Amino acid sequence: MKPTLALQIPLLLLLLVLPGQPQSLKEESAPCSVNCDKNQPEHELVKIVPGSVDEDGLCHCVVHLPNNLIPLNQLEQLQSITQELMDKYDKELSREAPTYSLLRLELEGARELVTQLMAKDGGNEAEDLLSQLQSQVANASLTLKLLADSDQRSLRAYRQELDILEGRLSDCEREKCQEASDPPVPPGSCAHAGLQKVSRPLVVQVNWRGFSHKAGVWGRDAAPNLDSSLYWVAPLGSEDRYFDYYRLYKSYDDLVLMKDFVERKMGYGDGSGNTVYENFMYFNYYGTRDIAKVNLSSNTLVLQRTLPSATYNNRFSYAGVPWKDIDFAGDEKGLWVLYATEESKGNLVVSRLNTSTLEVEKTWRTSQYKPAMSGAFMACGVLYALRPLSTRQEEIFYAFDTTTGRERHLSIVLDKMLETLHGINYSPLDHKLYVYNDGYLINYDLSFLTLKHKTTSLKALLASS
Repeated sequence: MKPTLALQIPLLLLLLVLPGQPQSLKEESAPCSVNCDKNQPEHELVKIVPGSVDEDGLCHCVVHLPNNLIPLNQLEQLQSITQELMDKYDKELSREAPTYSLLRLELEGARELVTQLMAKDGGNEAEDLLSQLQSQVANASLTLKLLADSDQRSLRAYRQELDILEGRLSDCEREKCQEASDPPVPPGSCAHAGLQKVSRPLVVQVNWRGFSHKAGVWGRDAAPNLDSSLYWVAPLGSEDRYFDYYRLYKSYDDLVLMKDFVERKMGYGDGSGNTVYENFMYFNYYGTRDIAKVNLSSNTLVLQRTLPSATYNNRFSYAGVPWKDIDFAGDEKGLWVLYATEESKGNLVVSRLNTSTLEVEKTWRTSQYKPAMSGAFMACGVLYALRPLSTRQEEIFYAFDTTTGRERHLSIVLDKMLETLHGINYSPLDHKLYVYNDGYLINYDLSFLTLKHKTTSLKALLASS
């Protein structure tokens, strides 16, 4: 029966404690011309041992081994098992996982010490080598145990995930996926009852300037124009403030493949609050409370106007996102700007802008402190604010409806790839959220409550009361 893994290490230790070869072989009987190895089965460890022949013609040999006296066939068996184990480990450890690489190094070190130990005749040096060897083998044994435990944990995790997925499939089959059968909200339509949930993030790629440009913003033209398929990416400078370059793509495929793009230099933007609406880019002019408008076809500044009472120069920016005092947003109902004032004591202010003149058409004041938020966006005239839950999750926790003036609290969790969401833009055409996450371009699908569900919920509320 082949030794199990639990028995392999003790066998290896037993072999290594014994000397690699006999240190002294003494003849106990009178010499004769007969060698025992010619009449007895030949052993690899002991050869050409002198002996004597008795009157019956039997050869007698006595061999003194140092330390413990062990049958030679057992020694040979242990040596054979050890080599077999080493070969097995070499085969199994050919994987490139770091844990296996560490174990390979431990075993190679053990082999070296075996060679050195077999070359020594004894003394303190041999004892030191033996001590090192025992330590090497013990480390290898511990590594194997930890690796086995890790594999077991991974297997349990996979099984749990599979059980969850099977449960979801059963639920969907049982309910006949009624929610999924609801017709999707048409592009640019607000015929729904508000945000319901957010999908898991889809990581598109790292921004075109590289991972070191952690701050920035990207998205799709936010105007509800079905003919528009413009995508844009605007990483900030290395100081996470200066907006100087951007790229334009005519389609999502071009963006993913990084082909057929137009790269432009601007040189006077501040922060990651940019948005694109009707082929114009809107942004905070560097070092001022001015808002500006650039024609993307010609890359020319066509309009610049002061935003009344808005704070700037990092006075009331978002939590963890510096220099984003003025944040633009586009949705089905127009162009918006989100900011704070001294009069509002840092609470978020929402203003709808005239896209032709950049004048403020109407303003709403919320009850939420802007530096406590990590970001915000507009969808169908409703402000949705986010806050961090952890380094891997955000929460949409607050909504303000500019149509009714009502606010409400909610809890919709977003998973994120890295810690900080720098730029957030919503697109009415595909109902996606475009997020710039510490240098990565990611997006989310947004799902909205249908009006049928809203009516059903209202009836249930009235019935319970």
